[in-house]
Amino acid sequence: MTSSLPASPSSFSAALIALACALAAPSATFAQAAPKAPEPSTLKANAEMAKTLPFANRQDFEDAMHGFVGTVPDALVPGAGVRPVWSMKPYDFLKADAPADTVNPSLWRQAQLNAIHGLFKVTERVYQVRGFDIANMTIVEGDSSLIVIDPLLAAETARAALELYYQHRPRKPVGTVIYTHGHADHFGGVKGVVDEADVKAGKVQVLAPSGFMETAVAENILAGNAMSRRSQYQFGTLLPPGPRGQVDTGLGKALARGTMSLIAPTSTIDKPTEERTIDGVQFVFRLVPGSEAPSEMLMYLPQFRVLNMAEDVTHNMHNLYTIRGAEVRDGNLWSKYIDEARVAFGGKAEVLIAQHHWPTFGQDRIVDLLKKQRDMYKFINDQSLRLLNQGYTAADIAETLRMPASLEQEWSARGYYGTLRHNARAVYQKYLGWYDANPANLNPLPPVAYAKKTVEYMGGADAVLARAREDFGKGEFRWVASAMSQVVYADPTNRAARELGADALEQMGYQSEAGTWRSAYLVGAMELRNGVPKIAGGNSANADSLKAVSNDLFFDFLGVRLNAAKAEGKKMAINWNFTDSNEQFVLTLENSALTHIAGRQPDADATVTLNRATLDAITLKETSFPAAVLAGKVKIDGDRAKLAELMSMLDTFEPMFPIVEPKAQPKNQ
Repeated sequence: MTSSLPASPSSFSAALIALACALAAPSATFAQAAPKAPEPSTLKANAEMAKTLPFANRQDFEDAMHGFVGTVPDALVPGAGVRPVWSMKPYDFLKADAPADTVNPSLWRQAQLNAIHGLFKVTERVYQVRGFDIANMTIVEGDSSLIVIDPLLAAETARAALELYYQHRPRKPVGTVIYTHGHADHFGGVKGVVDEADVKAGKVQVLAPSGFMETAVAENILAGNAMSRRSQYQFGTLLPPGPRGQVDTGLGKALARGTMSLIAPTSTIDKPTEERTIDGVQFVFRLVPGSEAPSEMLMYLPQFRVLNMAEDVTHNMHNLYTIRGAEVRDGNLWSKYIDEARVAFGGKAEVLIAQHHWPTFGQDRIVDLLKKQRDMYKFINDQSLRLLNQGYTAADIAETLRMPASLEQEWSARGYYGTLRHNARAVYQKYLGWYDANPANLNPLPPVAYAKKTVEYMGGADAVLARAREDFGKGEFRWVASAMSQVVYADPTNRAARELGADALEQMGYQSEAGTWRSAYLVGAMELRNGVPKIAGGNSANADSLKAVSNDLFFDFLGVRLNAAKAEGKKMAINWNFTDSNEQFVLTLENSALTHIAGRQPDADATVTLNRATLDAITLKETSFPAAVLAGKVKIDGDRAKLAELMSMLDTFEPMFPIVEPKAQPKNQ
């Protein structure tokens, strides 16, 4: 029998796993290479960008400082070791008035706004702590307790945010926690503001939208390992902050490096619109499933005339497709939800807040923002559909679609987090998928074989490099990056191609308005130069996260991990009995597929009886199946060897697989 069940990456989101990876210092394959200076064409591009937008408009800076109460120096949140969980000190370079010549001036502006930190009074009895994590914590003062909305990503930053509030306001206990949606930066710090024992005792309630627990876990778990690696590129977690490194995510400064937690909701909002009074405060909740998250809700506080749009209306273009990888979001539905909120609350609200960025004040400005955000997502959806119906491909649409002039000058519609180019492709993907209908693209050669033939047709690597260097000098970085990718895929040891490809990606990063694109380009450049970082694994599984994984989803993930080649020709059935939940499953291996059915216990090769806590402990490698059997916590009837055989067929995913160079191909896909 195997010593233990291989660990399951039971992360809530790919960003969490990337964060776990980022906690270890990278040890590169090659000697570390420093970033390079901007090319003349990059200087020109950024200078031209500075002429196109209304930088003289400082309204957002006024709104971001409105109601400032206080902060702590550098928003410092110490960690258990030398490295802090959070600090704005590394971003002091953003205090310069003029943008660095290696940062897009529009992104520089957004980065400065996201660097503003502290406790802010939104209106009477409503406060926000901003700049202590990638998201905001909203605090509403009830009659006798506090209502905390979205307790950030990490327990340490959430605790620090609450303590900052207490330094300036009466120390009422937290009586209610509200999760607006199932992304970890909006619930991961919950144990920093409340004790789970108090929740279980009924002293604290936790409120969330319908379907929260399922979507908080399930959205990314089945493809979580790939998403985690890709999110290192999206968030730049391996890049040092600086003018030639990580500057901003667009949505917020960065991801906190702390302890992620989860407490299950004690109550959910299940109706499309639902009113509740919580400790003397009236809430009107509005469900918006399938917008920015599968499970999400907005809320209006009529006593204070505050509209909280969660993450559906922020001060940038959001993602219809997130480049870390996820299911495509519905821009048409998203637009409708915003408009419904405008009709219901736009004429009442005096302040609009969100769980990222800064508030908007005044009814007219609120309605204007809602309309423009509504129209932005509708424009992307409808115009992409119009063009695909005319026969244009996703690449065609991404290259040619432009925002209308009325939105192009709006700071809140700029692509700091999502971009028009990749969101347009997302619409194409949602409706038509990856195939562009050209039969030549139906079954092309795989990347390595394609790259080798391409380089051969172009006269060999040396000829490609010679031409690419000329194009690099002309500022044709997109093409150079593409051409060098082909050479690297054809021969990963070609150092000259890696260096030139890195140089091209770096210049593209320096020019990028989107924080996500900048990070992706710069991480790609770093890995071309230095190799894939050798860091600790990125599994963020912990006791809290495992409790959120249903038994059904756990077995689904075992099926994902099954190595078909190892399972070829093998058949078995294993019954599972969970003593704590009285759930029963039969797990069947046949035709190199692992399936399961709940509620059945047919004749099987073996029957495993245990409780879920024991399975979680095995998954976390706190114990093993043999040790648990000896301790009397697991009972195995029948052929024990069958369970060991099944476990031996399960893959353990490599968290740091290569991206900008080819991965060795398996013999049997």
